[in-house]
Amino acid sequence: MIAPKRRRGRNGRPPGSRTAAGKTSDLAADREHALALIPVSRETADRLDAFVTVLTTWQRRINLIAPSTEAKLWTRHIADSLQLVAFAPLAQIWVDVGSGAGFPGLVIACALAEKPGACVHLVESNAKKAAFLREAVRTTGAPAVVHAARIANFVEIFAGAAEVVTARAFAPLVNLLAEAYPLLKRGAMGIFAKGQDIGAELTEAAKCWNIQASLAPSRTDPSARIVCISRIEPRLQLTRELKP
Repeated sequence: MIAPKRRRGRNGRPPGSRTAAGKTSDLAADREHALALIPVSRETADRLDAFVTVLTTWQRRINLIAPSTEAKLWTRHIADSLQLVAFAPLAQIWVDVGSGAGFPGLVIACALAEKPGACVHLVESNAKKAAFLREAVRTTGAPAVVHAARIANFVEIFAGAAEVVTARAFAPLVNLLAEAYPLLKRGAMGIFAKGQDIGAELTEAAKCWNIQASLAPSRTDPSARIVCISRIEPRLQLTRELKP
């Protein structure tokens, strides 16, 4: 039986296929758009370029970001992370929980590299992703420390005074607050990138927590919101459960 010939486009490639040059052009255009949304210094842009190179190389081996977002990497992931810095411009010590592919933590570290004393703690329990983060930190020279640990274990041993706890696409807010509470109760501010369901997440979280929070629109996604938590206390029943 003779296999049917694959249909080709005018350029001789299967319809819908993309050349490497085309993908590079798309990424360059997205880079320009992202840095127009969230401008950074030339030095920060250089560090971010180095980060993107490492990420795209490792992406061929392990799944760091959804393939559907690769063409919009700069807008969808990098600019989306960069915008969080503006919510705590004076903060030096950040803790990023569930860092994964480095969003937002490593991007924030790239932006803070020129700030004396800045450090971003990247907490990631997946060994392969933690290895990627170490390589990205080494390549970019960003002021970050990778902790290959679960959040619960990290907060037990972390002796520093975090000023900001952040996360992106990590967990529903009620679970995220439970994980981050040991840091938040010491005075850290919570800055969390959330999607369009944040209203429902806040309602659910309010059943367990007394929360003082504000919402700000995302600069990269009209349907998304940035949640800034300045104060949090567990409700009575949860207080009993949290006691040793």
